[in-house]
Amino acid sequence: MIKQAKKRCKLFRETILKLSQKVGALHIGGSFSSVEIVDCIYNILKKKNDKFILSKGHTGILQYTILQYKKIISKKKLFSYCQKNSTLGVHPDYGSIGIEASTGSLGHGLGLAAGMSFGMMKQSSIYVVMSDGELMEGTTWEYALTISSFKINNIILVVDKNGLQSGTRSRETHPTLEPVTAKFKSFGWEVKTCNGHDTLDVYRKIKDKNPLKPLALIASTTKGYPISFMSNKPLWHYRSPDKIEYKKALKELSVFNGN
Repeated sequence: MIKQAKKRCKLFRETILKLSQKVGALHIGGSFSSVEIVDCIYNILKKKNDKFILSKGHTGILQYTILQYKKIISKKKLFSYCQKNSTLGVHPDYGSIGIEASTGSLGHGLGLAAGMSFGMMKQSSIYVVMSDGELMEGTTWEYALTISSFKINNIILVVDKNGLQSGTRSRETHPTLEPVTAKFKSFGWEVKTCNGHDTLDVYRKIKDKNPLKPLALIASTTKGYPISFMSNKPLWHYRSPDKIEYKKALKELSVFNGN
């Protein structure tokens, strides 16, 4: 399982790098920090009505790449990303094959999940991947309180906590954001932490969820992981590597074996 996951995650990053050479810019840093998390979730989704919401919609390129790997969309469609007349834009749009929600306006993934849960009579699991920057949105905490108050216990939230937001560090703009774990606990959630680049750690923490509470899994990640010159650099929030950087990144990936 782990060997296959590492192989998939390397492939996803290579594909995103290739796509980066076809557009002026994409959200490569935040996409790379979420690869293991989103891959793990797509391999947990089993029930027909299980749902996945990429609340950090700016990293839609990662979701499209995984959808193509799973043959839900074609390779031709994937490589039409952000091209003229393409249905694949920067942010996921509901109505496109494999997309459960339109996202990109940050801070609304949990609200969408709560609505879906009510609509499905809480019978299936709903997975949400959110950026830590979204924790600065008041709506996030309103939804978190609503979910626990109404005992919507089939929601699994994974926070991609890479410590960066757009062009700066989260702690510089919101120094009182911590302690995130204590805050979710005070809102009535089960809270766990994990290494967001360790597939097995992510998987185990999700599978051992308390069925009587919603789960908030705070995943520590590195933006731009594992590329040395991208890692933990705000610059790579929205940028495509030039040809020299592209080749260097591919070379680093070729010898990378994952956690």
